[in-house]
Amino acid sequence: MPSQSCPAATDVPPRSIKALRSLALGICAIKGPSHRRLLLTNIHTAFKMGRPASTSPSSVLSTDPKEFSLVVLWDKPRPHKSSLARSSIHAVLQRGINRGCLHIHDSEGTHIYGQVGVHPIHLTVHSERFWKRVFTSGDLGFSEAYMMGEIEVDDLKGMMGLWLDNQAGLSGIAAVFSRVASALSGLANAFFGQTRSQARLNASISYNQSNELFRAFLSEEMTYSCALWSDEEGGVRGDIERGPTSKDLEMAQRRKIHHVLCKARVKPGDRILEFGTGWGALAIEAARTYGCEVDTLTLSESQADLARTRVAAAGLQGRVRVHLLDYRALPAHFAGAFDALVSIEMLEHVGAKHYKTYFHLVDWALKPRGATAVVSSTTFPESRYTAYQADDFMRRYMWPNSSLPSAAVLISAAGAASRGRLSLDSVENHSAHYPRTLRTWGRRLAANAPPGMSPAALRKWEYLFAYAGAGFARGYITCHMLTFVREGDVSEPCD
Repeated sequence: MPSQSCPAATDVPPRSIKALRSLALGICAIKGPSHRRLLLTNIHTAFKMGRPASTSPSSVLSTDPKEFSLVVLWDKPRPHKSSLARSSIHAVLQRGINRGCLHIHDSEGTHIYGQVGVHPIHLTVHSERFWKRVFTSGDLGFSEAYMMGEIEVDDLKGMMGLWLDNQAGLSGIAAVFSRVASALSGLANAFFGQTRSQARLNASISYNQSNELFRAFLSEEMTYSCALWSDEEGGVRGDIERGPTSKDLEMAQRRKIHHVLCKARVKPGDRILEFGTGWGALAIEAARTYGCEVDTLTLSESQADLARTRVAAAGLQGRVRVHLLDYRALPAHFAGAFDALVSIEMLEHVGAKHYKTYFHLVDWALKPRGATAVVSSTTFPESRYTAYQADDFMRRYMWPNSSLPSAAVLISAAGAASRGRLSLDSVENHSAHYPRTLRTWGRRLAANAPPGMSPAALRKWEYLFAYAGAGFARGYITCHMLTFVREGDVSEPCD
């Protein structure tokens, strides 16, 4: 159906033109074409519209039964949107970067921000879309521009560090409406992001990718969490100071698995419940080396299929059972049946609204005496934690609707949900071990990227490793492992 057009205004004063443009924003927010037509009719009457002379400012308002649009036409060309975005961003960078130095190279030349005499980070702009992305979406827009090849950065990790070091001054880099949309996405994530149906979809997007992709950068047993590095591999900076070795990640991940199982105090014949199977590495090791029986849960069909294959290959079908199951749907016979619960970096998918439910089920599934729970998660420091976490690169492109807890929030939820039956035994901060883990994943993916992997997909993972690595290195995010025991239990005899 052709759009319904109205004649344009004659000799409309500039102040009225400005008012008309403001009204356009309100019109676009009104639902229903009939309501929009009514408002447009009132606008037409108010401005007494007639045909303009060829030299007058003009505006054309049009409605369509399916979609409304307002287009303002000027005899004098309006500045391109990217020019406004560029100038706004440059102004924020000029006053916002106080630590470090950034050189931006674009079609207008080189722009320098920050401290003089400091080694600069160079960012080259290949597309004007970059400015609009950052102006409308902030750091999310920056990540999209990087993935799409619209910019090049000579030191991506350094760029992330510069952003974090100057975050307070750069907080206004995105437009106001972007910050409003970000706040709304945080509310939506908190209330609707981790429902049972949404949780299965989240897992599918996050983990039902090609298993070959994960094989390309994970260790041989395919552990997708923070490794624990020791002096044997040169510590958390060994790869930087003396270079990586061929099996360093395998050694560090095996150490992590054994550390978790030792903290869980497991012994032959114990039953373990695992929230978050991954590809079965911990469950297989617990059954093969410690003689345990394991029930492990995942929502990813790809992970479940490969985990079952690996369990069968290890001859452990009688000891390890892989369940495609939400942790909130545990069968009745699991009540009080387990000696230990282990959950490694799965809590990021639970959400603040469900922490008490999570720990209530941990308490419900564990035996009333002598049982242990070991849980780990990427976390926020207490000062940065909020239950309302907005859309960002991680939640948009890696782990939809994920939400980072804080250590104190988890401890509080465990105590309240179990009514004191889960007693905190220890807290460990593994943050210093994550940057090397991420660097190692990045090197391995660069060397072993699956055939046919698109440049944008590869850059997405590059961005993740640099983004998260800088966050852990600067304390913007942390990684905690918490161990809970039953009230009155002790970790080891002491008298």
